[in-house]
Amino acid sequence: MSLLVRTAPARAEAWRLAFAKAAPGLDVRIWPECGDPADVTALLTWQPPPDLLALYPNLQVVFSEGAGVDQFLALGLPDTMPLVRIVDPALTDMMVEYGVWATLDLHRQMPAYRRAQAAHRWNGLPPCLAADRRVGVLGLGVLGRALLHRLHLFGFPCAGWSRSPHALDGVTCFAGRDALAPFLARTDILICLLPLTDDTRFLLSAPAFAALPRGAALVNCGRGGHVHEDDLLAALADGQLSHAILDVAGQEPLPESHPFWTHPGITLTPHIASDTVPASAARQIVENLDRLRRGECPSGLVDRGRGY
Repeated sequence: MSLLVRTAPARAEAWRLAFAKAAPGLDVRIWPECGDPADVTALLTWQPPPDLLALYPNLQVVFSEGAGVDQFLALGLPDTMPLVRIVDPALTDMMVEYGVWATLDLHRQMPAYRRAQAAHRWNGLPPCLAADRRVGVLGLGVLGRALLHRLHLFGFPCAGWSRSPHALDGVTCFAGRDALAPFLARTDILICLLPLTDDTRFLLSAPAFAALPRGAALVNCGRGGHVHEDDLLAALADGQLSHAILDVAGQEPLPESHPFWTHPGITLTPHIASDTVPASAARQIVENLDRLRRGECPSGLVDRGRGY
């Protein structure tokens, strides 16, 4: 089996070294030096070419370089071709770190203090206890469950919403569209970790913002396509939302003229909340290749019907 890695040039050497350590005998090729494309049977990438199947006619399995797979779903991959996402402890740990940072930043009113510093104002704000700040996470997959577990330890009243029912210790769980409004109504800091699907695109729009308590804050670590940008700007302008921390955007990188860059109510990070670490993730990919050789189901297999 030949594995082709199509990744950013800055990451290529890290993947080469990781696979050399995890599976010294594996035929690993780093794009664009892929040899005969007909030899490629496995592909690891984040941004797949639109003519993927034509380029690699003998492809048998596709690995996403991250946890997201929405960019693969429109390619028309055969149902018999496994599409596998990264499920790696290092990736989960980084997302938990980012989610905890964003929650504490908003909880301790740091956006307001940064604005005060810029204006040379020395004035404290009334404090709020963690027990009085309700946090809600959209998405109860591996990342959402891990983040809620950590936030619960800080004493925040935690809730989670997902498409299907879950039960988590210390977390109030909501499931299904009918439960979305009640979930939002009890949430002061809303964190989105959903996959992007037809059902979740623009979920974070005017109706969702209106369902939140006035002055709530948003953290989006899902996909830019979850947010209706004009609705977000309107909600910030009228005070329905107090602040938004955005790690993702509808167009990445954002155009220089985009209003998010300079908006006082928005904190931007360049899609860095969590990133795949090749040294760790290579082991999962090698193990999944072994599972596929044995005719077993790989870990992280994507359900095409659900989109994740």
